[in-house]
Amino acid sequence: MTNNYPLFVHWYKTLDWILLTIENFPKKARFSVASRLVDHSLDIIEFIVDAIYMKNRIHSLDKINICLEKLRILFRISQDRKYITLKQYEFISKEINEAGKMVGGWRKKIK
Repeated sequence: MTNNYPLFVHWYKTLDWILLTIENFPKKARFSVASRLVDHSLDIIEFIVDAIYMKNRIHSLDKINICLEKLRILFRISQDRKYITLKQYEFISKEINEAGKMVGGWRKKIK
């Protein structure tokens, strides 16, 4: 059922990229920035599933937006610290923004 939701499909693919990319973070960043990136990314997929199956979707969608904003900041830090390249930063920024647009569209559809 989750594959019927474009946001789920999009974020599932994005999450795979995030997990693969974080494997290349330096050891000194794995227990700080990298773990936070993983946590927020996994939270998003969980909130998407919540939004799919719960009646009050707005709360879950708001949580997704907050996590997306946190990811934007953490990936910017990652790029500033050279944990990811500028090209990787541009890619993930585009994916996060696309997810944000999907969340916004879903919110509009509900209201």
